[in-house]
Amino acid sequence: MPKIRILQIEDNQLDAELVLSELDADAIDYDVHLVDEERAYVDALDRFRPHIVLSDLSMPGFSGERALDLLRERDQDLPFIFVSATLGEEAAIEALRNGATDYILKQNPARLASAVRRALREAEAQRARRRAETELIRAQRFESLAMLAGGLSHDLRNLLQPLLLAGDSLQDYQDDPRLARLGRLVRDCGKRGLDMVQSMLSFARGARRAEQVRVGALLDALNLLLQGSVPRGVALGMACDDPDLTFDGNHTELQQCLLNLSLNAIQAMPSGGRLEIRTSMTTLPTSFFKPEEEPREGNYLCLTVADTGTGMDDEAMQHMFEPFYTTKESGTGLGLISCRRIITAHGGVMRVESKPGQGTRFHLYIPLVEVPQEAEVEEEADLQGEAERVLVVVEEAGQLSLLVDTLDSWGYQAHASQSGTAALQWIEAQGVPDLVVMDADMNLFTGVRTLAALFEHGYRRAVILLARPDAPPDMDELPVMEHLFLVDKPISTIKLLRTVREALEASASAPEGPATL
Repeated sequence: MPKIRILQIEDNQLDAELVLSELDADAIDYDVHLVDEERAYVDALDRFRPHIVLSDLSMPGFSGERALDLLRERDQDLPFIFVSATLGEEAAIEALRNGATDYILKQNPARLASAVRRALREAEAQRARRRAETELIRAQRFESLAMLAGGLSHDLRNLLQPLLLAGDSLQDYQDDPRLARLGRLVRDCGKRGLDMVQSMLSFARGARRAEQVRVGALLDALNLLLQGSVPRGVALGMACDDPDLTFDGNHTELQQCLLNLSLNAIQAMPSGGRLEIRTSMTTLPTSFFKPEEEPREGNYLCLTVADTGTGMDDEAMQHMFEPFYTTKESGTGLGLISCRRIITAHGGVMRVESKPGQGTRFHLYIPLVEVPQEAEVEEEADLQGEAERVLVVVEEAGQLSLLVDTLDSWGYQAHASQSGTAALQWIEAQGVPDLVVMDADMNLFTGVRTLAALFEHGYRRAVILLARPDAPPDMDELPVMEHLFLVDKPISTIKLLRTVREALEASASAPEGPATL
């Protein structure tokens, strides 16, 4: 658990220290801010921005009930736990009805740490649900917009087509320069309108196809989409080193990424400023890449979106790629994650430069050479199984079948279970397998719960847990498992086979344990 900020309401210094000692004993890392009156409490809510509030029930001139009411007026999800020596059963029930998360008696504080952990998890889950609901509504609106765009495109094309015909006809009057100029103007407006309709329709439908992307066409389409979105006080500049440069990519996704960054930049300049979008060629050395990135030196296209807006502080820079993190009241915190996903899918990387008051610059680096495939240095014999029994536990039938077939074809005895319950029943009937491969994202009986049940019934061999990198499973309630391999999904065949061999070798000397199913 990362460090948490605790706002503590208590007028007795000794009691405050006793409460915090329970958290220390459970190795919870925290910063605490202590208050005992209303004004300091309200100020701390704004300035300290706590993750949780621990409050006594009554103090001279202030009360826990008042503190709870003030908090719920501001935030419905922030955990609030009463820690009091005077809270009776009826008062506790009433506190929970009024929005308290939990209550702990000072005479029996043993469960305070677990209550804090649980309250923080539940609050985060509740906030995630609210954000997901908001995003669902936004997605539904966007889907409706896509349907509307599809319906309007036909009518708009019919309206714009005559402009092209009229423009060509007027240009035939070469004897009248005014009519010829008017013809060119009408024709160019018609073409520009058609291009805008096509760009909007392609963006709304979210077309996904591999294609040759021309840099000049990408910026032209972005310029069309930004028409009408750039306020009068914001100057827009575009510069392109080589408009005819082409590369393998997805025009629509890159257009979406640049548009997202541009709109963010505009919102960061409420008093006006300058938005610059430029492209350049650069060569990146291996030393440019971060440890978590795969170093691919070579030639890159650099797409830069720069603004002169408010900029970001260090905290915003650290969290800007976290799901649902946003500094905007109506934002979802998913835009930058989507941009990074798009650039990563193109084999590229993102860099950000920003300081408060000095604007922000996003640099998107896209390789201009074919991304090399992962080298398979192992001999096939090193990855072949020797009829080891592997139990595969995956809820989704298609993925389960693919994993089992892959392991079978490489010499393993793979057995399929579509739920944690089925896996336990299989072990009861067939005995302990050599290895368990399990999906963490099962609904009926989660991967973590299944692991706990396996451990409880004597399984001590290796486990490969397949998990989403953006949503790792909560392992706090698991016992220490010596041979647990957490692997990101989706997993490639080579990665699967390597991990299987590593897991089997690691657990070869592990005790089997009694099978008490």
